[in-house]
Amino acid sequence: MSLTETLVETTAPAANSPTTALPVSTAPGVEAWHVESPVVPMIALAFTFEGGAAQDPAGKSGCAQMLARLLDEGAGDLTSDLFQERLAARAIELSFHAGPDAVGGSLKMLVKHADEAIGLLALALAKPRLDPDAIERVRGQVIAGLRYQQNDPGVLASRRFFKEAFAGHPYARPSSGTVESVAAITRDDLLAMHARIIGRGRVKVAAVGAIGAEQLAEGLNRAFGTLPEAGELKAVPRTEVHDLGRRVVVDLDVPQSVIRFGMAGVPWRDPDFIPAYVLNHILGGGAFTSRLFQEVREKRGLAYSVGTSLVSHRSAAMTWGYTATKNERVGEALSVIGDEIDRLIADGPDDDELQKAKDYLTGSYALGFDTSTKIAHQLVQIAFEELGMDYIARRNAMVAAVTQADIRRAAARTFADGRMLVVAAGRPVGL
Repeated sequence: MSLTETLVETTAPAANSPTTALPVSTAPGVEAWHVESPVVPMIALAFTFEGGAAQDPAGKSGCAQMLARLLDEGAGDLTSDLFQERLAARAIELSFHAGPDAVGGSLKMLVKHADEAIGLLALALAKPRLDPDAIERVRGQVIAGLRYQQNDPGVLASRRFFKEAFAGHPYARPSSGTVESVAAITRDDLLAMHARIIGRGRVKVAAVGAIGAEQLAEGLNRAFGTLPEAGELKAVPRTEVHDLGRRVVVDLDVPQSVIRFGMAGVPWRDPDFIPAYVLNHILGGGAFTSRLFQEVREKRGLAYSVGTSLVSHRSAAMTWGYTATKNERVGEALSVIGDEIDRLIADGPDDDELQKAKDYLTGSYALGFDTSTKIAHQLVQIAFEELGMDYIARRNAMVAAVTQADIRRAAARTFADGRMLVVAAGRPVGL
């Protein structure tokens, strides 16, 4: 029984499910994992290349994201319109995206259209046209979006937070760029970015669907195996959240302040990531059950939403939080958040609270694997983080094994003395 069938037919935790991801023999430099599933006649492919927005040229942030948006805007002898028509005629779904550390994408197609879909993917990766008219059209779309966001409190707070948290580091720059930086990007910048990142030396691929290993290997070699070796990436030094304890205001004439806060984190590859993940669920990651949701929203009505998550980049990790409240109640909201962090530092969760968090995190894990596309994306992210092909089978057991001692150690690493970097966009009172 395949992973897809297992997850569709049972609600048992994924750690108890047989995991059938297997390596596929491909061209050197192309690492591929395969889950064969004959449930529906479709194939989902996910792939990621090391190197993303952190590789943007100085003064030209947004370059990697522009490249990702242009990869399906014509390739080879197909103009943008012809390329999109070929995709639409076969109901082929092809998309690309860029993050701080990677440029990736996904491909979804019916089995009977696999050859054509793979051919279009190969063309987009190896021979994107980057026509001047397409560049200007995409540039216009990006700049219009950036201008629209210029008065968005959430965007302003987030951008300022990263600027302060990682000052002087590539992660301080907005991945989507600024109006000025996007305007400065040239076709030569895009070509240079493509040569550095899109190569077979650093690609991870996951495929899920009704296709055998031999046929898949042939397709992957067509799509990725003929790519040239990728160029050299710029070194991205390790960094951490700066200015803990500092509070920054982005002045904006609105009745409600949007707040972003953060402190140290644990990267996904670290042995303490799973304890930190459970701890984060207790603090603010657990939707309706977290301490912050109960204390900030339910008991005091200070905010409609509040939460935290773990951010893990190649060269930095942090615990990151958000909320929004009336300007006059910002000080109170931050005080409550700080108090809950201090309580977890001093006392930790009780045994019942810890067990409920672990039960939820193990029981809900399978929900992230209910489609072939989700499975492919999960697998390629696991491959990118080098966590091992058996991570899905091991993950729930690792969560279930978290102890109070593990939680205390994770709290010491992430919360430290409880100080946070806080950015509020609005006209907050009480900071």
